[in-house]
Amino acid sequence: MAGFGTLFSVKNVKGLLVKRLILLLMGTVFNIGTAQMVLNDYKFIIVPKRFSDFKKENQYQTSTLVKHLFTQKGFQVFYDDNLPMDLNSDRCLGLLVKLNNNSSLFTTKVNLDLVDCFSKTVYSTQEGRSKEKEYKISFNEAIRESLRSLDGFQYTYNGKVENREPITVSFRNDVKHVETDMQNKAAVNERKPTVRQEATPENQLYTDVAPVQSNIKKGGDMPGKTVEQVATPEERTYTNRAPVPSTMVKQETKGDDIVSEIPGLQGLLYAQELDNGYQLVDSTPSIVMKLLHSSLPEVYHAKFGNSGGMVYKKGSKWYFEYYSLGKLRVQELNIKF
Repeated sequence: MAGFGTLFSVKNVKGLLVKRLILLLMGTVFNIGTAQMVLNDYKFIIVPKRFSDFKKENQYQTSTLVKHLFTQKGFQVFYDDNLPMDLNSDRCLGLLVKLNNNSSLFTTKVNLDLVDCFSKTVYSTQEGRSKEKEYKISFNEAIRESLRSLDGFQYTYNGKVENREPITVSFRNDVKHVETDMQNKAAVNERKPTVRQEATPENQLYTDVAPVQSNIKKGGDMPGKTVEQVATPEERTYTNRAPVPSTMVKQETKGDDIVSEIPGLQGLLYAQELDNGYQLVDSTPSIVMKLLHSSLPEVYHAKFGNSGGMVYKKGSKWYFEYYSLGKLRVQELNIKF
């Protein structure tokens, strides 16, 4: 009976091993099929020079290894700071590699995500593991094991992303909102008196021509007087003639902000999440600006063309603040996160 029980146990173990092998093969075939369906749609792979879980560029040679392995698979691979012209103008042609470091105390564990221009993960590799103590060796082994998910994968770019229909952004509701605002403003102007304003470094004038009951004819004459007031039933005027510093910037002002209108930043911008911040794209979609995290919430270091500045939230609105020709400029942005 004991011999029969041992034989039965051996058969059970063999059966379990066969089942696991079959499941592993089925998983591999399914994984390759999934990769074949989605990865052929994209023209480029983008590899960060510094993955978000590391403090230094190419730490443990992770970036160079990932670029090498994807190149071996037949992809066109570029580092994130050296993109080709067509990818730079259309970020949706490429997939960004994101390395997930799930390591424990004694085991290095990583897997890779491929993320599209809308920050959506379109493919994830299996988890690779290594028990080597030296980090450079363990991350090398773990990354290579994770990319075994693509063993047998044959990459052939199909041009699907380039041939896609252009993104259509509807401004119908925005137009209605503007029309409503204009109608409300017109209705208010019908009820309120006409106002004339002037704001220059030499003169700040506010005039309200609505009828007012007042006995005030003129402000008293005092030495060093800098303000004159006139109030009659026909006109109320406030004029500030105090000296104004000659360094004032002659620009349109809104509240305390100096406003500068920059072409390309006046429309609706869409925020796409990156490892270290966001990129703002227009409806083309083309990358307009890059935002990098700072140590303060809702404050970002901004890069716009050859200009640098900061983007921050004030109240419910976003602003881009920068210097041009030695003068401070501030522009309101319409960002959709």
